[in-house]
Amino acid sequence: MAISPVSFLHFLLLFLLNQPSSSSSSDHPQTFIIHVSKSHKPSLFSSHHDWYTSIIQSLPPSPQPAKILYNYNHAIHGFSAHLTPTQLAKLRLVPGILSVIPDQIRQLHTTHTPSFLGLSESSRLWQNSGYGDGVIIGVLDTGIWPEHKSLSDSGLSDVPANWKGICETGPDFPASSCNKKLIGARAFHQGYITQKGSPIDESKESASPRDTEGHGTHTATTAAGSLAHNASLFQYATGEARGMASKARIAAYKICWSSGCYDSDILAAMDQAIYDGVHVISLSVGATGHAPQYDHDSIAIGAFGASQHGIVVSCSAGNAGPGPYTAVNIAPWILTVGASTIDREFPADVVLGNGWVFSGVSLYSGDPLVDYKLPLVYAGDVGSRYCYMGSVSPSKVQGKIVVCDRGGNARVEKGAAVKLAGGLGMILANTADSGEELIADSHLLPATEVGEIAANKIRQYIKSDQSPTATILFRGTIIGTSPAAPKVAAFSSRGPNYLTPEILKPDVIAPGVNILAGWTGFVGPTDLELDPRRVEFNIISGTSMSCPHVSGIAALLRKAYPEWSPAAIKSALVTTAYNLDNSGKNIKDLASGEESTPFIHGAGHVDPNSALDPGLVYDMDTSDYISFLCAIGYDSNRIAVFVREPPSSDICSGKVGSPGNLNYPSFSVVFQSTSDVVTYKRVVKNVGSSLDAVYEVKVNSPANVDIKVSPSKLVFSAENKTLSYEITFSSVSLDWPTIIPSTFGSIEWSDGIHGVRGPIAVKWRQGSSRDSI
Repeated sequence: MAISPVSFLHFLLLFLLNQPSSSSSSDHPQTFIIHVSKSHKPSLFSSHHDWYTSIIQSLPPSPQPAKILYNYNHAIHGFSAHLTPTQLAKLRLVPGILSVIPDQIRQLHTTHTPSFLGLSESSRLWQNSGYGDGVIIGVLDTGIWPEHKSLSDSGLSDVPANWKGICETGPDFPASSCNKKLIGARAFHQGYITQKGSPIDESKESASPRDTEGHGTHTATTAAGSLAHNASLFQYATGEARGMASKARIAAYKICWSSGCYDSDILAAMDQAIYDGVHVISLSVGATGHAPQYDHDSIAIGAFGASQHGIVVSCSAGNAGPGPYTAVNIAPWILTVGASTIDREFPADVVLGNGWVFSGVSLYSGDPLVDYKLPLVYAGDVGSRYCYMGSVSPSKVQGKIVVCDRGGNARVEKGAAVKLAGGLGMILANTADSGEELIADSHLLPATEVGEIAANKIRQYIKSDQSPTATILFRGTIIGTSPAAPKVAAFSSRGPNYLTPEILKPDVIAPGVNILAGWTGFVGPTDLELDPRRVEFNIISGTSMSCPHVSGIAALLRKAYPEWSPAAIKSALVTTAYNLDNSGKNIKDLASGEESTPFIHGAGHVDPNSALDPGLVYDMDTSDYISFLCAIGYDSNRIAVFVREPPSSDICSGKVGSPGNLNYPSFSVVFQSTSDVVTYKRVVKNVGSSLDAVYEVKVNSPANVDIKVSPSKLVFSAENKTLSYEITFSSVSLDWPTIIPSTFGSIEWSDGIHGVRGPIAVKWRQGSSRDSI
């Protein structure tokens, strides 16, 4: 029987791979994600899965046999496998292997908001989008609590015809768990259990899509929860709860487990979501530390694949603020969201024995303190200043209120430590890292959190008074303009962009502090094992909460404009974002108390109704992103993992330029000297109702920067719906350090109806690219 040349080469490869090689008992296996060229599959294999299986079977033997965890076909092409170093070395020799990346662990970025965002029954966006009916949001998180009333399908139309997903069942997740609201649910845990080395302990977490942590139910119902009456947490924030797109459908993909979220599982979920037919992916998960390089960031690579299928990928920026360069999920094809406050507070004031009163916040709901002031001590004087469990001396805190510094451990755990030691109350004291950011928690004992200024005065009072005393007064829920909102949360990760400073990140901010949404019935509101309480709704904070707000808004825009690309939807959100709080002043940063900047809040706070009619959009597609990768110095080998084909020597031909020339709706400029000149080109498309619109530009130049826009007038017509312009930034020739390290401004195109605003951030590079902001 004749053997084809392709078959002969394949069998020769198998022979070479199976030659003996030295290995040792220390040849410990690890999970890898293998990116493969789709076109390299030998013809004798009927499917890529068969080819991958053959490759794995051809590798040298080991005490722990190599195994495939997942096949990937849509987000990327390839597979994930558990391999020893010896096996990995042989695998790299296989033709068609583009890249091999170790499996990494990622972490979660842990009602009234529709009103704060201007969404109401009469709002244009809800009316024009039908509340997102028919749009499918894929929520990649900790799963879903299917019985929650925010997942009711009452009044919803049939499941969208394009949906191809399933409702994965299990002992605690029957087929009836899904309905016309929760149209699909799956769990992805092969990466997790392979790293864990043992099966899932179902007494602690469910292997099914059921949410036993709470985070996934919260994010899903924030994005697309149905209208739920009488929602509250212990009577705090009482009212109606509903998601941003209350008639959109939810597909829950469980990717996060007790130790975190593994890239192999995340990619498998993204791959499945693309196949299933989602329109938006909401992912409140990200890297720890600085953002990894795009070609080593599985979320970035998977999001690239999703964008090729027209899917908006909305991600949290991270909770590593307030330091610079902390934002993650910063690839330009991702919609990156920071966190801000809303105009709802849960005040709980500290009253000291000397009569001083300091504002704080709390969601405590148990018995109040006695009606007289109690002795007050600082935890640093009676044990650990952070009130670690078991670190506070019972003999020194019994019957007293304890001041615990924020940081080091969970906020509610500090109160639990005080309670177990016999303390009667806690004041959670902010340090410089958190500034004036106040996050309300459902404490296990009477407790409140105060800002850094108040905390310093309370500590000083304890030092100076021979018998310091205090009490805490809880004042329920207050909605209003004092304090002003929004403000940027101190924890919200921020720029400049760690990888590509010419791309401004985060893109926007959205509500992420003290957000009420659905919760699991498996654990209490604090997520602590010692918390016996069970709630239907919970109030928590994080960019994990801001991300699904924007995911839901993106779903509304997708419904209103089904032909828009993910980039056009992002552009509409960015160019219509606002920068003033509800008192009419510039948005402030809670970490510093000073005015926020585009490095902190991106373009500003999302404005859903304005995004419905942006006037102009900056659009981008796959070819633009490939040009961007070329501009940042990626060669054909590095780009191959995105295009999923063998390296092509001409992929960057004619595409060399500045990464700042990507058609992004914002501007980030890096000057190499005090007399540098940088020019970017942009293309805008008229999506307004007037075909003959004329837009003129208004420039708000950053300090020490001269800006020229050419042309300064854009005249659109039925024949010319898309026009281009150039914007030139010139550094004023002043000697360092006269020039401020970073300055900010904006340009705005206006036709008298629309204001299409693009934020500008300018940085001067001194030696290192990351020396200051």
